[in-house]
Amino acid sequence: MKKKSEKEKDLAALRKDFERAQHIFLTGYEKMTVQQDFDLRKVVRGAGGNYKVVKNNLAEKAAEGTPAGSLMQNMAGMTSMAWTEQDPVALAKALTAYAKTNPSFTFKAGMVEGRVVEVSSIQDLASLPSRDEVLAKVLFLIQASAQRLVTAISGVGRNLAVVVDQGVQQSKFSE
Repeated sequence: MKKKSEKEKDLAALRKDFERAQHIFLTGYEKMTVQQDFDLRKVVRGAGGNYKVVKNNLAEKAAEGTPAGSLMQNMAGMTSMAWTEQDPVALAKALTAYAKTNPSFTFKAGMVEGRVVEVSSIQDLASLPSRDEVLAKVLFLIQASAQRLVTAISGVGRNLAVVVDQGVQQSKFSE
């Protein structure tokens, strides 16, 4: 059994995680094997997230006064959490893909950008393009507009040069 000082350290560490985390997904991991848990942790790390099995009452105490406070209320059953400070879409996609291949892994609730979301919203989030994909599309649109502008500007100069050249060839310019 843990000493009170160790429990306080765990509580402080978990509170720090809740304060930093912008996006949290609560999951159920009942009936998962050790190998499945190992694979899940690897998937979460690959998506830029963290994963931890938490005690419900400890999580509720640690979340008090943080944005995750309302998320952690009234939790029941075996609970784990995956969280990230970066892209929630990448983590949601990774967890959703893992859940499809491992039916014993389930979603309970989530928090995105400080707002509590339902399980169906997590599925919707997973269907969105990732942050990198959105940035690539925006960059393409900006670059395409700039490229069209350069083409239009260079077209005016080219057309002027063609007109001047034709004028010189036809001796339209007199001295």
